[in-house]
Amino acid sequence: MKNSWYKLLGPGLLYAGAAIGVSHLVQSTRAGAEFGYGLVWAVLLANVLKYPFFEAGPRYAASTGKSLLSGYESLGRWALYLFVGITISTMFIIQSAVTIVTAGLVSEITGLLVDPWKISGGLLLLCTTVLLIGNFSFLDKAMKLIIVVLTLTTIVALVFSLLGTTEQYTMYLKTFSFQDNENVLFLIALMGWMPAPLDISVWHSVWALEKSKEIGQKIPLKTALLDFKIGYVGTLFLALCFVGLGASTIYGTGIELEASGGGFAKQLINIYTNSLGSWSYYIIAIAAFTTMFSTTLTCLDAFPRVLTPASGMMFNKVNDQSKKIYWLWLLVLVFGTIVILSLFLKDMKTMVDFATKIAFITSPILAILNYLVIHGKTMPEEDKPSIFLKYLSWIGIAYLVGFSIYFISLSMH
Repeated sequence: MKNSWYKLLGPGLLYAGAAIGVSHLVQSTRAGAEFGYGLVWAVLLANVLKYPFFEAGPRYAASTGKSLLSGYESLGRWALYLFVGITISTMFIIQSAVTIVTAGLVSEITGLLVDPWKISGGLLLLCTTVLLIGNFSFLDKAMKLIIVVLTLTTIVALVFSLLGTTEQYTMYLKTFSFQDNENVLFLIALMGWMPAPLDISVWHSVWALEKSKEIGQKIPLKTALLDFKIGYVGTLFLALCFVGLGASTIYGTGIELEASGGGFAKQLINIYTNSLGSWSYYIIAIAAFTTMFSTTLTCLDAFPRVLTPASGMMFNKVNDQSKKIYWLWLLVLVFGTIVILSLFLKDMKTMVDFATKIAFITSPILAILNYLVIHGKTMPEEDKPSIFLKYLSWIGIAYLVGFSIYFISLSMH
């Protein structure tokens, strides 16, 4: 093999870059801050039960040389239309949620007293420029550095926070209860994007094909799965770190987490600096910003990158116009996101919770589609998942369907 295994890594780290964002910096920190270590089980459960559906992306791409979109099309045009419908109906709110958190960090770091939607517009313009200049290879290389920086700073901050002492007050100590509707709604918001929305499985399959084109060879299944597992386990580890940071620095203090993007960003950075010392402010600020910027950037690239071939399949068009279609979808996404943030933004927390709940409700549909594809006729028999993963998929689908029905019934009361 002309490339070392390290050079073949990339799509799994792009997955991590897209996943380690709102679900980690915001939701996992909130989980630790509000319930201590009481929701660690939820983080672990979400990661274990969603694993087979995320793994379907790299497995299908490496085995067939095609993306999951082709797999959906093989099930029938209805499956492709269903996925495109879900993507178009959720992409604006998802992009808005990740962008507003990034804008909050920019506001805190720079001290800019500007409307959040205007900062968001500037960020989207910057991301569009980066994609215009750098495209996939830039994303691939930048993500390796970003993930390493974030991981090291987060581990150091967690260790120092555990060594330090935070004064706790018994009256503020809370335990999670299924009897409390607000607790359950937060649990659904936490698990909705833990470790990420299931759409990323399709993105991953498209990124895997882009990586193969870039290096000029097919990536072996074992290498593709190793790349995926490094990214997946890494995101789980960092989610637990953020729960630990929230639990060790805020839980039991009576401090309420801010609803605004800027206010939350300030609290988040203070969690680190209180543990490490004020000298670390800019290191942490840069790590937090690069994390959220990478999420904003990867999402902005992924939606049009997936909708471009999907559009071609739906209208039976050859891909000779693919670049134009990509830029058209990108501009639609940027415009729609700015409209949502300028007209409908109340506070960051509400928007994030709404986006994550939407992701949770659509998860069962995408999980079932991925299961049907990965165990279907277009998948080589020898490359299909093990019997263990098959059974785990059944449990995962039952969990996603059951929890979604429970959430809908809860919301109607």
